[in-house]
Amino acid sequence: MTANMQDGFVSTTDLKKHYRMGDMDVRALDGITLRIEKGAFMVIMGPSGSGKSTLLNLIGGLDWPTSGSIRVDDEEIAALDENALAAYRRNKLGFVFQSFNLVSSMTAEENVGFPLRFSGIKSSVRKARAREKLEQVGLADRFNHKPTELSGGQQQRVAIARALINDPALILADEPTGNLDTSSGTAIMQALVDLQKAGKTILVATHDPRMLTIASDSIFLLDGKQVSEAQYRETIEIKTWEGVE
Repeated sequence: MTANMQDGFVSTTDLKKHYRMGDMDVRALDGITLRIEKGAFMVIMGPSGSGKSTLLNLIGGLDWPTSGSIRVDDEEIAALDENALAAYRRNKLGFVFQSFNLVSSMTAEENVGFPLRFSGIKSSVRKARAREKLEQVGLADRFNHKPTELSGGQQQRVAIARALINDPALILADEPTGNLDTSSGTAIMQALVDLQKAGKTILVATHDPRMLTIASDSIFLLDGKQVSEAQYRETIEIKTWEGVE
């Protein structure tokens, strides 16, 4: 990282997210500064409750920071009004969630094309584009399958295809391998690597250490604070050991 953190495609400066829970002041994020170059694959590594999902949601415009700066493609996200924020999420971002968030009554093709309904795109174009994205993630033979007819790994690939439907520059993935077995998780990792090779910028929040082997950059979070990799590994190892009886 350089001294000027505003040079990256995505950057945050002293980003904080605090909120009250009863009598407690919860510091979900406490001063996060990062920079992601265009076309990079960055992993936010942290255990449950570390603040990694909060950071992803702030960058994605799904929540507001208490203080600090978030810039994406030279745009200050916290300064956007509701209409501009909706356009930012629609045009620049693709979201991939751990729980897939697929509509059970819809086919894979319908799930992938669903976001285009809000752009006024006619049905035939939605269908063609959805099929193209499903083919891109290796599901050309699953167009008409509903989520219950797909494995966990296939459902996650449908979710990735849906995230790609508007050809976003930035893919945000929150624990994309969290609900998957080892083999399916590896396939999702490969799909994300392929997207990076195609020119997408990838930002993944995870506690899956395998992600570090494919990332071009990484940051480590503990209790809302940014720590070194050495601090992270030492703390996680100690916590794991203490939890074993």
